Amino acid sequence: MNQTTIGAFIAARRKARNLTQLQLARKLNITDRAVSKWETGKSMPDASIMLPLCDILGITVNELLSGEELAQEEAEGKADENLLALRRKDERAVRWNRATAIALSALMLVSMLTCLICDLSISGTLTWSLVPVSSILYAWMVVVPEMLMGGKGLYIGLGALTALTIPYLFVLSRLLHVARVLSIGAAVAVPGLVFLWATAFVFRTYGGRRRLIAWGVFCALAALLEIAINLTLSHMLDEPEFGIWDALTIAFLLLASGGCFVRYAVTRGSAAGIPVA
Repeated sequence: MNQTTIGAFIAARRKARNLTQLQLARKLNITDRAVSKWETGKSMPDASIMLPLCDILGITVNELLSGEELAQEEAEGKADENLLALRRKDERAVRWNRATAIALSALMLVSMLTCLICDLSISGTLTWSLVPVSSILYAWMVVVPEMLMGGKGLYIGLGALTALTIPYLFVLSRLLHVARVLSIGAAVAVPGLVFLWATAFVFRTYGGRRRLIAWGVFCALAALLEIAINLTLSHMLDEPEFGIWDALTIAFLLLASGGCFVRYAVTRGSAAGIPVA
C-alpha cells in the first residue's frame, strides 16, 4: 500500500470525473488542502470518508487502497494484500507508541531522580523537589497510558485526567501550604474537564465529512469555557470579570464558530448543486 501511488490514482480518477480539487473537497465537506495532501502522497483519506470518496470517484475501497483499477480476478488477491498492509501499518503504529512511551517514561524518571538528588544535596532533605516530582507523576499517569492504548487512548487519558486532577491539586496545595491552590484549581479544572469531554464527544460524533460542524461547536464551547472561568475567578479573586483581551478572545471564538457553520452550509449547498449567492 503505497501512499504516493494511491494519491496519483485519486488524482487520475478525480480528473476523469472532471472535478477540481476544490469541487471534490466540497462534496466531502473537507478542505481542498486535504485533497492536495492525498494526491501528493503526504496523507491518506480518513477511514470515515473512504466510502463517500470511492462513490464519487466510481471505484471500490479495494481499488483505492491498491492505487489502481482491478479486474474481477485480481480483486480478491489485492483485498488480502491491502488487509495485510493495513494490519502492518497498525502494528508499526503500536510499536512506535510503545517505544515513545518507554522513552518518555525514562526521561520522566531521570527528571524526578535529578530533582530528588539536587534537593537532597542542597537541603539535606526533601523539600521543593516533591512539587516537580508529584507533577511529573501526574503527567505520566495521564499521558503514558493514553499512548499505549492506541485508538481508545483518548478516553483512557481523559478518564485519568478526570480522576487524578483533584487529588493532584490537593497534594500540591499541601506541599505548597496554600489552601487556595485546591479551591481555585478545582474551580478552573472542573469546567475545563467538562469542555474536554464535550470536545471529544463532538469530534467523535461529527468527524469526517461533518468536521466543520465539530470545529464550530468546539469554538463555541471554548468561548463558553472562557466566560465560565472568568466569572469564577472574578468571584473568587475579587477582580474585574472581563478584560479587553478576554472580550477579544471570546469575540474571536464566536466569530470562528459562526464562520465554521457558514462554511459548512456553503460547502454542503455546493455539493448538492444549490446556487450560493
